[in-house]
Amino acid sequence: MIVLLWILALIPAGAAVAAADETALAAALEHLAGAGLRERAEAVETLAALDHPRVAVILQAYLDGRLYVERDGGEVLILAEAGAPHAAERALDGAPRGRVDADAVKRIGSNNALRKRLRILLALRALDAAEAAERRRAAETLIGELDAAEAEVLRPRLESEPDRAARAALAAAVALVDLDAPESERRLAAIDTLRGRLEPQVRGALARLAENDADPAVAAAATRALRGIQTRLDAYAFVEKLLFGLSLGSILVLAAIGLAITFGVMGVINMAHGELIMLGAYTTYAVQRLFPQWIEWSLLIAVPAAFLFSGAVGVLIERGVIRHLYGRPLETLLATFGISLILQQSVRSFVSAQNVAVVTPSWLSGAWQINPVLALTYNRLWIFAFALVVFFALLALLRYTALGIEVRAVAQNRAMARALGVRSDRVDALTFGLGAGIAGVAGVALSQLTNVGPNLGQDYIIDSFMVVVFGGVGNLWGTLVGGLSLGVFNKFMEPVTGAVLAKILVLVFIILFIQKRPQGVFPQRGRAAEG
Repeated sequence: MIVLLWILALIPAGAAVAAADETALAAALEHLAGAGLRERAEAVETLAALDHPRVAVILQAYLDGRLYVERDGGEVLILAEAGAPHAAERALDGAPRGRVDADAVKRIGSNNALRKRLRILLALRALDAAEAAERRRAAETLIGELDAAEAEVLRPRLESEPDRAARAALAAAVALVDLDAPESERRLAAIDTLRGRLEPQVRGALARLAENDADPAVAAAATRALRGIQTRLDAYAFVEKLLFGLSLGSILVLAAIGLAITFGVMGVINMAHGELIMLGAYTTYAVQRLFPQWIEWSLLIAVPAAFLFSGAVGVLIERGVIRHLYGRPLETLLATFGISLILQQSVRSFVSAQNVAVVTPSWLSGAWQINPVLALTYNRLWIFAFALVVFFALLALLRYTALGIEVRAVAQNRAMARALGVRSDRVDALTFGLGAGIAGVAGVALSQLTNVGPNLGQDYIIDSFMVVVFGGVGNLWGTLVGGLSLGVFNKFMEPVTGAVLAKILVLVFIILFIQKRPQGVFPQRGRAAEG
């Protein structure tokens, strides 16, 4: 610790890193490689105290598990990836060493305490980075991790740090240490600095102070700060539920929008709609199996592939079965229910009865950390955007293309459309295929959120019908508003009632709503409403 404080005191904030003695770095690496696990903490402190540009690279490699030592020569190497064999470089100067065999090297081990210390040491060094974002991340890492001596060394940086967010995070890290100061004035000042911070370490420290501090003024100030933080937490919890509800709603919209065409426009109760979604998810799986080298782009390939495959299956269903049953909704329900069972069993027989693994591309992995208590996963954000793109693309197709005009004409007055030369049988097949293709596209999105198996579609068929009926049969805007509304309502009810009861309450709400407004939120108007 004394060595670390010495080097921190010697390096002024924002100063360029000076050249260091290669001999000292080589000695520190030799010490680290030869030390036992208990002595490596001291070796790491010695290494961190060196003013050398390779130190940060070495410490990061050690934290990542990529620091190795040769069994014969004893030279320390950094591997490109954790594990061997992999391309390697010399830790001392970065000179390439080519690929190394697994038997020729041994990883320099660590433990949880040592990895925690490595993160702190890297954050301390990153406070001198040129980029403000890197300094900000480093300061946030140090919150709750400093001791009193380190806080005193870093205190002068509070005035010299130009970035406001980095300065605030660094001030919070120092203030957390000041909460244990003997003087009440310093504790009160620290509480004022920490007011509004959302980090768990801050909330825990203030709660301890509010309960145990001997000075009533300090305890009262900590209590007030906690109340203010709780108000912000409640606001962010509301925002989180709203965003998660919109995310769930976008999934419902994707699942229901194809049904809005087949059920709403054509009047066909398609119980196989869920299986068409399932076929889209399996198309994603097939694309990834066929092109494993293109995993990062697999979804971009799977979207048109799923649309064409599910759409083709939809056209076959319409031409083979549905066209004989128009005007008999109960029989279409029974027929498509049988088709759904056939599709499920076909997948079980020709693919697998078990769930299959669909890989998530790296650009869909991880989360957007907005603040310490609010994060949104990238896959849900992308699916929300994707649902809007699909919705507006379908809306444009139905409004501005020849097929869309024919679909609306047949839906409003089939006899008149046929008298004007519209081939209603062709329009029926293409419309059903369009709805089926969009269901397949929904399956591509759902493959990134849920298990892909033969029963995937059964989880969404009832929800899809509820969205279409609630929003207004045959109205795409109603599907959008209905899906998003039900998603938000469901997410706000879950913490109170539980997931199962929340779904039941949503169903009861829709039943009561339909009793009062049978045509849904956005009823059809004109001739379409008369049919």
